[in-house]
Amino acid sequence: MALSDVALCARALVMIGTAPISSFEEDSAEAEIARMLYPVIRDGMLAGYPWRFAARSAWLAQLSRQTEVEAEETSVSPTRGSTLFALPGDFIRLLSLETDGGKIARFELRDQAVLCDAGSAHLTYVGRLPEARFPAWFDLALIARLAAEFCLPLTESSSRAEYLFKRSEDQFRAARLADAQQSTPHAIDDFSLIAARG
Repeated sequence: MALSDVALCARALVMIGTAPISSFEEDSAEAEIARMLYPVIRDGMLAGYPWRFAARSAWLAQLSRQTEVEAEETSVSPTRGSTLFALPGDFIRLLSLETDGGKIARFELRDQAVLCDAGSAHLTYVGRLPEARFPAWFDLALIARLAAEFCLPLTESSSRAEYLFKRSEDQFRAARLADAQQSTPHAIDDFSLIAARG
């Protein structure tokens, strides 16, 4: 069953023994805490691991090109001049950046853009997606983390919050394992020790 942002927060609130919410707009401490913390915690969870379920890719739109003198002022090594590309609106975490000729080794993330020394750029990234598309194992990890974060401001119980943070770390590890099992592991094609064994 797909859960909404409010439903995820309501389940987290139940875990800490407070009243669940039915809307972020309710006039309650629970709704105010959930409204303030949920987006940051969700994005932090998505950024915390290269989730396969949230992986996206796109060719980036060029914003501008810099001259070699301007590019020297950045950490990107200019050879042909650097290009600034717009990041997608749902961007959370960069996984890889490539061009027609292969991987782009040197780049710099800037405010909703990436600067690199290439004429085109293909981005693979973790993106923000609707909660209805979260797999069940990510829901469990997110609910556990929300409960841990909501606990102290709502219950003032540091011992319960500590327990919930430990539990959320266990759920996060379980979610990473489940996500890793969603595709075939990469084979080691060219490894000198394997070749030497004959």
